[in-house]
Amino acid sequence: MNINLTGKNALVCGSSKGIGKAIAIELSKLGANITLLSRSADLLIDAIKELDVDKNQKHAFIVADTSDSEGLQKKIKQLIGQTNIHILVNNTGGPPGGAILNAIPDDFLSAFQHHLITNHILAGLVVPGMKKSGYGRIINIVSTSVKIPLKGLGVSNTIRGAVASWAKTLANELAPFGITVNNILPGATATDRLTEIIHNKADKMMMSKDDVTQHMMDEIPMARFGQPQEVAAAVAFLATPAASYITGVSIPVDGGRTGCL
Repeated sequence: MNINLTGKNALVCGSSKGIGKAIAIELSKLGANITLLSRSADLLIDAIKELDVDKNQKHAFIVADTSDSEGLQKKIKQLIGQTNIHILVNNTGGPPGGAILNAIPDDFLSAFQHHLITNHILAGLVVPGMKKSGYGRIINIVSTSVKIPLKGLGVSNTIRGAVASWAKTLANELAPFGITVNNILPGATATDRLTEIIHNKADKMMMSKDDVTQHMMDEIPMARFGQPQEVAAAVAFLATPAASYITGVSIPVDGGRTGCL
């Protein structure tokens, strides 16, 4: 099975910490050259030190905010002017929680910008190089709400579904070029985001954080939270030549929590 990414260049968004950083590390272990992208220069400086260089990989980072479309496009154009990107990992933190009727229109517009529009801009910039090089992988980190909407995440459920539909459409259009487009759907994963969710639930439900944690774990057949590295492993496989015939799918990495096929 060919999982060698030596000579391939990957752009990993939201990669200064959490799942994004874990993905960058796994891809680097397979030999890829990594460009990290995040808003935090300090965290990126630390994250790049954790990337594998045993195969003489060359790594870099870009400081950018996905809410600034013009600035983001300018920086990515500079990047692709120097090298083709073979692997794009779209990864952005989720919108704030809350009931859907409590959301105002700007909440949806902001989430749409951060997720779907940013993904679309980045794909549009890197796909020409993928076609030219004859290798392309676009992998979107979304949510299990693509399969079943999650309680208390009205805006997120809405936008995640739109991203999944966008990805499926793009997958069909790029398949003739051998470029694959897939979604990874993390479940409850041990990150800062999960800690924030637990704290918010504990405050809202007037429960202890331990009780909220246990309740969440009880909903997972594997009875534990996932680790960022476990999500990263699924992404890394989809990025490799071995996954060349897998496209247009949404794969939960959630310990079995999602209650549908």
